[in-house]
Amino acid sequence: MAMHWDVFLDQIQERGEYETRAEADRAARTVLGLLGAHLVGEVRAELAARLPETFALILLNPLQAAEPLSAERFVRATAAWIDGATEQTAAWDVGAVLSVTADAAGDELVRRVLLQLPPGYDLLFGRPQSGASFAVSAD
Repeated sequence: MAMHWDVFLDQIQERGEYETRAEADRAARTVLGLLGAHLVGEVRAELAARLPETFALILLNPLQAAEPLSAERFVRATAAWIDGATEQTAAWDVGAVLSVTADAAGDELVRRVLLQLPPGYDLLFGRPQSGASFAVSAD
């Protein structure tokens, strides 16, 4: 069952410590648009089914990625799409959105989502796998 729009955005706003719901909405649209370009088939459809309709449509009609982005490059791409964002703020945005998305999806679906993504995304989803490491460089 899909998470309700208000609940989804409220949780992102809380985790991301955004002052307004509009900031949470912007982060969610950007991150899910980029994520959708990395997922295919049944996994993408199942994940969309667990999200509020607005965000499900964004996931299903993604911003196109020419190639699968590493977790670090995914954060950089997010920064590029959000006005005034830095890699550090984008990492915060990605973590807030993907951890709430993971909660909506459940562990079994998140595991299948992670199988379609390059290594390192487990940390972005707030679901670290053993031995994984990812850090945003401060350069």
